[in-house]
Amino acid sequence: MHKQRGPVVYVLDLADRLISKACPFAAAGIMVGSIYWTAVTYGAVTVMQVVGHKEGLDVMERADPLFLLIGLPTIPVMLILGKMIRWEDYVLRLWRKYSNKLQILNSIFPGIGCPVPRIPAEANPLADHVSATRILCGALVFPTIATIVGKLMFSSVNSNLQRTILGGIAFVAIKGAFKVYFKQQQYLRQAHRKILNYPEQEEA
Repeated sequence: MHKQRGPVVYVLDLADRLISKACPFAAAGIMVGSIYWTAVTYGAVTVMQVVGHKEGLDVMERADPLFLLIGLPTIPVMLILGKMIRWEDYVLRLWRKYSNKLQILNSIFPGIGCPVPRIPAEANPLADHVSATRILCGALVFPTIATIVGKLMFSSVNSNLQRTILGGIAFVAIKGAFKVYFKQQQYLRQAHRKILNYPEQEEA
């Protein structure tokens, strides 16, 4: 026969079971809280970077705390969602469809309006985990790049916000143009790829 457990053992056993059940929820809460406060910090740093350090602090000091707690974490979320919009693909499809009607495009980018012998299959970019990490890193570093490009190309603009917005638009446009051209060249190279028959060796 088993010896009956005392009250101390019973309390310790109950506490151990409660802790075992609560630990996964506590860990999930800590992780979510860490991600949330990281997003808040990133949003605050982005506001000061885009608007200006002093101006950003003044804006956040005058703003409602509840608005900051809700609005600041949405900044990295919106950047990531915006990065996931692959507008270059839509431009490329329209370009391939109507480029033969615009002769100036053929003179600037030779071969972009020429018919292809076959249509190559294009892989889904989100299926690759490397592309997902590139989207994340590209989205989070975009405000810094926009600020740098704005200072280099639009130094005559006095407003930090306007200069950063213009720098972001210029960077997206230039990067998108190069990306469209590069993807079109890959598309043409794959479309004109030929599979040669393996030469059979003559029997000795």
